[in-house]
Amino acid sequence: MSKTLGDVFETRALEFLQRQRMRLVARNVACRGGEIDLVMLDERDALVFVEVRARKSRRYANAAASVDARKRARLVHAAQHFLATWRGALPACRFDVVAFDAGRVHWLPDAFRADEA
Repeated sequence: MSKTLGDVFETRALEFLQRQRMRLVARNVACRGGEIDLVMLDERDALVFVEVRARKSRRYANAAASVDARKRARLVHAAQHFLATWRGALPACRFDVVAFDAGRVHWLPDAFRADEA
């Protein structure tokens, strides 16, 4: 998927999550070895690291299934890097996936745990 198309889906995911009462903290957080598409705060002030995935069709696998063990490890690494710069007490954290399959949005809150990556 091209960067421009990825940006479109990230924006759609952001708008969807904001309708779920989540607030944007950061976008496209990158470090050597990983990147997080969106960092949000939920209604309980938990920090949510969001991976956005999209597939044009479900021919091979759904978009959420593409977040494999290697990708999860890279997300956890990037989250650890982000948290190292966090000021104040560390909030509760979780990893969500927002997947678009053939244009339909699927939100998987707490899709995986850091110790499962």
